[in-house]
Amino acid sequence: MTSSMDERLARLEAIEEIKALKARYCALCDADYDPDGLAALFLPDGIWDGGPFGRHEGRAAIRAFFKGISGTIRFAAHLVLNPIIEVQSADRATGKWRLIMPCTVTGDDGATEARWLLSAYDEEYARHEGAWLFRTLHLTVNFYAPHLKGWA
Repeated sequence: MTSSMDERLARLEAIEEIKALKARYCALCDADYDPDGLAALFLPDGIWDGGPFGRHEGRAAIRAFFKGISGTIRFAAHLVLNPIIEVQSADRATGKWRLIMPCTVTGDDGATEARWLLSAYDEEYARHEGAWLFRTLHLTVNFYAPHLKGWA
């Protein structure tokens, strides 16, 4: 089955818009986890499921989570790679990404520690009022290891 030029162009535009959505997400995370900016990237009933970091449903819950995490993760560099984006329709898509994140965290004792986070993202997107947003973001943590001890 062949696609028309318009269909192919629309698919490529959707992929690029979703890549830009993910880049905004990472930039807002790295900007002290901007809670309002991050919540706005999700559908009103969107889901952020961070595995061991908790599951948060709806913009208010997502905003509250990110407002609190900035007190624990003092520095983060969200480096995402290997995007696999599948466009199902004009307003639905899925994506898979890898994340490697050097970060500085504050423990319960107030001490800071350098850590590495390696994760996989599984995401669903929907076009809402003309913009691509996250429907669901699921994080599978492979390791969250102290820098000096490593993950092996």
